[in-house]
Amino acid sequence: MKFSELGLAPELLKSVERLGFEEATPVQAQTIPLALEGKDVIGQAQTGTGKTAAFGLPMLQKIDINNRAVQGLVIAPTRELAIQTQEELFRLSRDKKVRVQVVYGGADISRQIRALKDAPHIIVGTPGRLLDHIKRKTLKLNHVETLVLDEGDEMLNMGFIDDIETIINEVPAEHQTLLFSATMPAPIKRIGVRYMKNPEHVSIKATTLSDSLIEQFFVRCKDFEKFDIMTRLFDVQTPELTIIFGRTKRRVDEIAKGLEMRGYRAEGIHGDLSQQKRMSVLKAFKTGKIDILVATDVAARGLDISGVTHVYNYDIPQDPESYVHRIGRTGRAGKEGVSVSFITPNEMGYLRVIEDLTKKEMTPLRPPTNAEAFEGQIKASMEEASSIIDANGLEIYEKAAAQLLETYTAEDIAASFLKSISKDAAAVPVKITPERPLPSRGGSKGGGKGGSSSRGGYKGKSSGGGYRGNRSGGKPGERRGGSASGSGAGYSSEKKRGSSDSRRSKPASDRRQGGGDRNFTIRNKD
Repeated sequence: MKFSELGLAPELLKSVERLGFEEATPVQAQTIPLALEGKDVIGQAQTGTGKTAAFGLPMLQKIDINNRAVQGLVIAPTRELAIQTQEELFRLSRDKKVRVQVVYGGADISRQIRALKDAPHIIVGTPGRLLDHIKRKTLKLNHVETLVLDEGDEMLNMGFIDDIETIINEVPAEHQTLLFSATMPAPIKRIGVRYMKNPEHVSIKATTLSDSLIEQFFVRCKDFEKFDIMTRLFDVQTPELTIIFGRTKRRVDEIAKGLEMRGYRAEGIHGDLSQQKRMSVLKAFKTGKIDILVATDVAARGLDISGVTHVYNYDIPQDPESYVHRIGRTGRAGKEGVSVSFITPNEMGYLRVIEDLTKKEMTPLRPPTNAEAFEGQIKASMEEASSIIDANGLEIYEKAAAQLLETYTAEDIAASFLKSISKDAAAVPVKITPERPLPSRGGSKGGGKGGSSSRGGYKGKSSGGGYRGNRSGGKPGERRGGSASGSGAGYSSEKKRGSSDSRRSKPASDRRQGGGDRNFTIRNKD
């Protein structure tokens, strides 16, 4: 369904068209008409489904810009999500000129108080800071007509339910409530029963990934093997933009530091970082100064970062729903994506639970050898060398080159150049502190997914879907189709996709040293 068919005001449609949107997502097509009628809505949908516009456009349409009072309130679980929601609402209302203000903890409250005195029409905030302003009487909600609770299950997990109920009690009894949550645990349902009037239910089924464009792999390995295997995969898969998920803050810090030691452009993000540092890291990721983001689940929740080609689960999540949220960062907008999960032997039971939820089996992956990883590094360096030569501008170096050729062979000079622009990352030792494995979930009965599984083990090039460097007749470092085409997984020659120039492998210097702006945006979580 097109946005023009949803009953939106012309000034909102103009902003939507300015952003390049034409077709509404399922959650938008089902939610917007109901919300425009003034009905309460409970939306069950996950990250990446377009929820912000689903609740934002109807709320913006109701705003009376001549009434300088808070008419809309959005409660979000994290600072990052609150900021991105505010930015998205601003873009959606650019032509209507609705004033949207964000408030969150960890920022200068006096500056927020001054902004609140400027009479915004919509407030987006985290529960704790909203309560703080309510208690200081710097935020009055007695004119709120639309209340939005975003990521309800995450706010429950973070212990915000009591705060949310306190905030709801400050809102007039006559108001519209839009509640969005990926899952519907009992406390969230109680909010719907207690505070909503005959809510309409909109459910977008997004957990089944059987028809997804995301290729899902897993590597069975010991904890201390994960880091080296992951960096070897980087060199073979040549991911363009990557998110790595770690279970703990310490884990995130150590992985990010280890990657930097090996020459990769990476930074970590977690709850202990200052707000300024978090936003600095996200900006660096957006502009291409870094191309690997290492994150905890809470820090990354609500970030919609388009353009991600690979997601690596350094630690498998205990909650299978979190797995869906994680890998949902890639494979968007009709593009292919790759996820790789590193799983210790006693955590294999969690793999089965995830597969039961997603209705899709993960493919076992044999890690590349050091030789295969080095082959990938050299291949990327050769592509970089070719791009430097093709760019010309070498005339001023020709005299010096001629002098070198009097002493050395052309092969020696070329080899020296390749050595200077490539890097054997494995030469830098990195030790990651071991984490306690997750509690066992019943082991791997019936052979499980271990080395003796009928789905193929992890030994040799004939494993069930593992890394198969030579199956297509190419070199061990090449990807499907004999080049850098396809999703960048670098295995399973049976699944060739399209021509060899569909997506060029990124040069080593770009992957490790950053680059210019990428063609992607960091938007509100949807």
